[in-house]
Amino acid sequence: MDVVGTAEVPASERFALWREVSSKRWVPLDARCEPHLESAFRAQAGFSEFGLVQVVVLTATPLSIHRTPKLIRQSDPETYLVTCTVRGRVWGEQDGRHADLHVGDLSIRDSSHPYLTRMAPSERAAQTVCLQFPRSLLPLSQRDLRDLAAVRIPGDRGIGALSSHFLLQMAEHMHEFSPADVARLSILTLDVLTSALASALDAHSAVPPHTRQRALMAEIHAFILRNLGDTHLTPDAIAAAHHISLRYLHKLFYQEGHTIAGWIRRRRLQQCRCDLADPRLAARPISAIAARWGFTSAAHFSQDFRSAYGLSPRQFRQQRAIVRPG
Repeated sequence: MDVVGTAEVPASERFALWREVSSKRWVPLDARCEPHLESAFRAQAGFSEFGLVQVVVLTATPLSIHRTPKLIRQSDPETYLVTCTVRGRVWGEQDGRHADLHVGDLSIRDSSHPYLTRMAPSERAAQTVCLQFPRSLLPLSQRDLRDLAAVRIPGDRGIGALSSHFLLQMAEHMHEFSPADVARLSILTLDVLTSALASALDAHSAVPPHTRQRALMAEIHAFILRNLGDTHLTPDAIAAAHHISLRYLHKLFYQEGHTIAGWIRRRRLQQCRCDLADPRLAARPISAIAARWGFTSAAHFSQDFRSAYGLSPRQFRQQRAIVRPG
């Protein structure tokens, strides 16, 4: 991830720097800040490339972002920008519509039409995840999507909630992804967005079946990761949460070459392994770490861990302590 921020810049130069950065790294934009707020202005953006999808995690104190007709005439990459609010509030306007976005809410904008976005209009700071990608990547009608510009897609229910959770988790773990993960996530991200936007349009028939299936799997994976520590995380509970049959859930995992139980167990073991390697958790009992991630039997956890990594949990922790720089 490429991170750009104002922290190391003198207060008097921060906003001028940000105007230049925001216009160069996104589509051409006109960033503005109330004069009395400029001295306290702060911003930071982390940029990652997921194939043709640019992902930006932006944190900023109050400012407004204008995409004007003049800037559109100067340069238009013909992209969509989808924003998910992580913290605080974001207010958007395009094509005569207005959206007041709270945590988890989604919104789409079209770079070919003027828009206005206000970050943290009445708060100290806000954070968003913004995805920018060519319009041609979405298998949905551009005319239909224009009707969604600056429309709030609620992040607290339905597929909007599932998509929101997926994007928020992706943003949180971006620094952990390998090149192979990035290639896979670029497809999954577009699938998830396609399903969310199609649902908002009530146009599921416009989404190819394979796209719907990949999006559903991405949402199921995200749901499992959010609930790894829950001992009641069962195939029945997962199927019910996604309104599908247990048989279809098993089929989806089988097509990926996994079983549901095996996929969950591997993710739980990975989390336990991370905790056991964390020096900050050196005093935490191994049994407590296992329980944190959903293992109800310390003996079964130890056996599964040894099968996966060739060492017992205690041996692994001791080995990490020896090789860790003192």
